[in-house]
Amino acid sequence: MNAKDYAVNADDVFVLPEAVIKIKQLIDDQKASMDEIADVINYDPAITSQVLKIANSALYKFPATISTVSKAIQVIGTKSVYDLVLAYGVSSAFQSISSEVIDLERFWERGVSCGLLAKYFAEELGVKEPERLFVCGLLHNIGELVMVKFNPEAAQLCAKFDVNTTPLDLELTHLGFSYAELTGELLKLWGLPLAIYQPIKRIHPSLATALTKEDQILQLSYLLSVNNIYKEHYTSHSRLTPYLYENLGLDLPHVNDALDLTNLQFMSAMAVFSPSSFAMF
Repeated sequence: MNAKDYAVNADDVFVLPEAVIKIKQLIDDQKASMDEIADVINYDPAITSQVLKIANSALYKFPATISTVSKAIQVIGTKSVYDLVLAYGVSSAFQSISSEVIDLERFWERGVSCGLLAKYFAEELGVKEPERLFVCGLLHNIGELVMVKFNPEAAQLCAKFDVNTTPLDLELTHLGFSYAELTGELLKLWGLPLAIYQPIKRIHPSLATALTKEDQILQLSYLLSVNNIYKEHYTSHSRLTPYLYENLGLDLPHVNDALDLTNLQFMSAMAVFSPSSFAMF
């Protein structure tokens, strides 16, 4: 099967929370008020909890505690709250995945690291709606969870990368496509915005040319996050070619600062998006 075939199968099994779908419909309509969006979020205790956790996490540095969804929308912005609700909704759709095939905690560590790096670079470079880049980074590898469900043997083979191979090497060898491509196909079927699934499909510089600054940021963040999480295999700069950061007007000290600063935010973000954060709901 190809990536699209797996995505179609996953679309029948994994379902976004109803509240996420309703919020997406309100945002897409562009006529909904902030209060209407807040009402839908407040109706779902799990999403309410996650929005407030995110708003009060290290992703933001607000001096006062944000205690209501309406305040979160006022401070963060409607679009940003929407992007973060999508991130939670997609993540929670996979909460039933078993940890017997892959290390789920490590899986989410990689997504969180990629998301934090993408958001950091987006903010530094003045990209609008940096939360959207966080969502892209967080969700870029969801295709691996699809494979764990439908082809666990292949998923296990793809997880056996080491100092001489990369995750992408094994995905192309054993599947013929990347997990990112599968992720993009599934998010497209779910009706998520083009601005989220398209950069994910172009996340590998060896497979796709970066067409936008967002693509460039995500390609750089992907590579750094793999190195950052799998330190037993790679150094911080493994396979880091200068053009990946120089085409963004960055230098190596900028890259190192990004790793240092996002690693400080890491535990707070993991508390929101790791599997254990869904256990109570």
